[in-house]
Amino acid sequence: MSERVLSRRKTNSIANYMDYSLLFIVIFLLGFGLVMVYSTSSYEANLSFDGDSAWYFRKQLGATILGVAVMMVVANIPYHFWERFAVLGYVVSVIMILLIIPFGHESHGAKRWLRIFGISIQPAEIAKLGMILFLASMICTMGKKIRNRKGFYTVLAVPVPIALMLWKITSNMSSAIIVMGIAVLMLFVSCPDYKRFILLGLLTIVGAALIVFIIVKMAESGADDLNFRGARILAWLDPEAYASGKGFQTLQGLYAIGSGGILGKGLGASKQKLGFIPEAQNDMIFSIICEELGLFGAIAVILMFIMLIWRFMIIANNAPDLFGALLVVGVLGHIAIQVILNIAVVTNTIPNTGISLPFISYGGTSVMFLLIEIGLVLSVARGIRLKDL
Repeated sequence: MSERVLSRRKTNSIANYMDYSLLFIVIFLLGFGLVMVYSTSSYEANLSFDGDSAWYFRKQLGATILGVAVMMVVANIPYHFWERFAVLGYVVSVIMILLIIPFGHESHGAKRWLRIFGISIQPAEIAKLGMILFLASMICTMGKKIRNRKGFYTVLAVPVPIALMLWKITSNMSSAIIVMGIAVLMLFVSCPDYKRFILLGLLTIVGAALIVFIIVKMAESGADDLNFRGARILAWLDPEAYASGKGFQTLQGLYAIGSGGILGKGLGASKQKLGFIPEAQNDMIFSIICEELGLFGAIAVILMFIMLIWRFMIIANNAPDLFGALLVVGVLGHIAIQVILNIAVVTNTIPNTGISLPFISYGGTSVMFLLIEIGLVLSVARGIRLKDL
């Protein structure tokens, strides 16, 4: 066999590299998520859908299968192909959020979805992906200009309109926080001036503490005009005092976590999912994991997410160029922030914000766009030479 043919085969093997460690972790989380969605939702589905206990499971399974197929397609497309759609992604995100005002579908007191051909789509998930693409392209275009004050705050201002729209139009503060968090993390790895980030962090902490202080003082003075976010903060500080209101879900979740012990009650044996925790398959699914699988199961899930983030870091550090690295960092920020927020809410570390656990909580739009993001990361990984890993 000629040296030219051998060389071509060697080049193709490098070009077709797949990060199987990342792929295995994602498939494990998806499989585990399907098991837990069925376990947590079967009781409610049986009551709500004429004895069809697998209703939620089937919908999640369909979204997962479609998401995996789309993920593999995206993984095989060179990631620079998507750079040309960066501006379009930002514009579409804005339009989709604005469409909620006249056409939004309301569910459980929140107007956050659009129905397109009978399918519910959450524009917040589109906005997260669009923000990652747009900021990665913008930072690469700006180059060293990002290091001066004007460039720094220009990039930081880009996600503000979308974050404000998510907060005001959809009342989805958690997604607004994630969008801003993605921007800050991508900016952090691109700009070496850490003093600005320390200042931003301190201002954020002081601002949050001030808001909590004002709400507590208003409550002590007997004010009855607190909005639902103010009520959530009060319920966070003392969930038992609001056990029949905003603190009910949090308190029931804590009961589930406490009753699970070290090894849990066993898969499917949760008591709290039997109508005590509203929509247990969504935001509070981690509490059911703790109840059924115990501290052991909870730590195992957290370790899988840590391994996922570690693989993101490996790929970002070895990415062929800055654009690829920033795409991976954006996905890392999205998933890491969402995991931290969800577990913090369930354990009452922060006020309840209504945020799902990636790959595990029920939600077709969420799992679809998360898998698209994983496809982007796999596409970046395919450009890494084997000797660099």
